Amino acid sequence: HSCKWCITSKVHLTNSESNCYCIFSPHSRLLIYTQGDKARVIETLLFLAGINTLLQTLIGTRLPTVMGASFAYTIPVLSIIKDLSNENFADEHDRFVHTMRTIQGALIVSSFVNIILGYSTIIGNLTKHFSAIVIVPVIGVVGLGLFTRGFPMLANCVEIGLPMLLLLVFCQQYLKHLHSRAHALLERFHLLFCLGFVWAFAAILTAAGAYNNVAPITQRSCRTDRSFLISSAPWVRVPYPFQWGPPIFRASHVFGMMGAALVTAAESTGTFFAASRLAGATHTPGHVVSRSIGLQGISLLIDGIFGALVGTTASVENVGLLGLTHIGSRRVVQISTAFMFFFSIFGKFGALFASIPLPIFAAIYCVVFGIVAAVGISFMQFANSNSLRNHYVLGLSLFLAISIPQYFVGNTSNDGRGPVRTNGGWFNDILNTVFSSAPAVAIIVAAILDNTLEKEAVNDRGVPWLKPFQHRKGDPRTEEFYSLPLRAHEWLPSRFRN
Repeated sequence: HSCKWCITSKVHLTNSESNCYCIFSPHSRLLIYTQGDKARVIETLLFLAGINTLLQTLIGTRLPTVMGASFAYTIPVLSIIKDLSNENFADEHDRFVHTMRTIQGALIVSSFVNIILGYSTIIGNLTKHFSAIVIVPVIGVVGLGLFTRGFPMLANCVEIGLPMLLLLVFCQQYLKHLHSRAHALLERFHLLFCLGFVWAFAAILTAAGAYNNVAPITQRSCRTDRSFLISSAPWVRVPYPFQWGPPIFRASHVFGMMGAALVTAAESTGTFFAASRLAGATHTPGHVVSRSIGLQGISLLIDGIFGALVGTTASVENVGLLGLTHIGSRRVVQISTAFMFFFSIFGKFGALFASIPLPIFAAIYCVVFGIVAAVGISFMQFANSNSLRNHYVLGLSLFLAISIPQYFVGNTSNDGRGPVRTNGGWFNDILNTVFSSAPAVAIIVAAILDNTLEKEAVNDRGVPWLKPFQHRKGDPRTEEFYSLPLRAHEWLPSRFRN
């Protein structure tokens, strides 16, 4: 099915609530000493997700993409925690606050990596050398590279996660054939129905004492009252700049964050390509990629100023929801930011949604990440699928983009120490972060191979299809989808318009 509510459609509220569900992330488990601190971290992440999403849909890509917390920052954050673990503090809360201030400083400085990459048009010019053969593995591993957040996380509580997965597939693909009215209803609300039903089932199991005598890891995955966030969250609290105190700047920590910023630029580029396809827009041109990554750098700067635990990237799961619901209106995403602001400011309500067991989200991830991966594969239609050269580039880049990050992640200790262990900690953090990212590895391998092996085979590579989308005037629909509001793009320097 095609996108029924596409990027320029009027407001349709179907997906607004769903966009909020996937924001809560396990990042808050890295470094939290009290339930009150955990609530503040989650509220801050959700508040900043709202700000950054609104900015990106207004003056960034203009695509219906949600900006959320990025896992790329896990290694540098763990490295900061490890470095401060041996220092003396009055109590553990002081250690937590000092660590947050250090993370805050590293985020602020590293934001200039994306700002420079974007507004210097470096990354936009780089994407002009991406043929369909490069785009396939980049988008493909944006979805496939997150497989550990799918069934492995679902299996932590099979009695909740598996029913959610089966119910989701049944309602979305089979039940809709019963009646035309049921088709329209289920296509729009099947995710909310499934989530509410399984969440209630999990609450019943928790109340009945099904998890009272099980292992702690099972309790954390299955119980709906596992975090006590509702009791510890304030009724009303607005995140504000420098809420943890003045930022602390340490060069050794900044370099690791810079590596994560590079990774989020690669991940977001692939996610934007997938979003444009699912939203019914033309392929994202280079000048739009440049301004979106530059704006992502500004978002990272805002994250640092407000004291977020991690930086921002384009949310893969919410792009997958575009394919699941066939609704790609940017106004829907803009309205969803109101829910993000509401749940972040009124903490009790936000904490209620944070009580949803993670295996429920994992079941959703199994579907939406698969959709994103399939979108990447669909770009093969623009290249020669019978070319042995293309088989070589695709096969090697796909395999290495999954195999290399799996090696790096599998050999990373709980304190963030990865396989690269030289005497330079900052150097270790950069390499361990970059090569732990599947999209980053895919871009490196595929772009090098595709632009050095028989480069003259332009038709086989799908270059003619991409050429019209490399410039604003190349396709008459590009301006319709990507032009800034109030015709602001006409006032931009020429390098941002081509």
